[in-house]
Amino acid sequence: MTEIALIRHGSTAWNKEKRSQGQTDNPLDQEGREQAVLLAARLAEEQWDAIYASDLQRASETARIIGERLGIQEIHLDPRLREMGGGQLEGTTEEERIAKWGSDWSLLDLGKEHPDAGAARGKEMLEEILRQHPGARVIVVSHGAVLRNTLRALVPEQDISVKLGNTSITRMVHRDQAWQCELYNCSTHLKQGEGNL
Repeated sequence: MTEIALIRHGSTAWNKEKRSQGQTDNPLDQEGREQAVLLAARLAEEQWDAIYASDLQRASETARIIGERLGIQEIHLDPRLREMGGGQLEGTTEEERIAKWGSDWSLLDLGKEHPDAGAARGKEMLEEILRQHPGARVIVVSHGAVLRNTLRALVPEQDISVKLGNTSITRMVHRDQAWQCELYNCSTHLKQGEGNL
């Protein structure tokens, strides 16, 4: 059995402004770093063998914070774990999109990466991790949309209607030639950080 923890990166300024990030390379904000520290403390309660991450800095920085806590120096950065490309939407808010393209903007192409393309990238990456780390426990730090699309491709019965929160954990297990999702979008470590269990 191979276990993979899919992690969405910590928060950024654009997350707070509700701006589409896509593949724009934004750093974590201070809250995002604090979220990553809380997440790392939670993950440190278990044994992990390797860490993979998107090469965009909001994900790679989250991964480095986790790695420091877990004593895992090598972070495997891979562009296949990048967020879905947002095309002309990157950097815009909902209000700005409506002003520019009208209320049906989501029906327009605008250079966005197709969900199936993101799913294919993510699936290829997880299958490669399976081959490289059979029977291991691996952390993958990536981005909300590409992780949800990957999950849709691997575990079609999983409800992915709820968007992944910053530093949420989605636990995937591969056994008997099949993927299962055992935990989706769990952020209990952030509540513990607020001191209100």
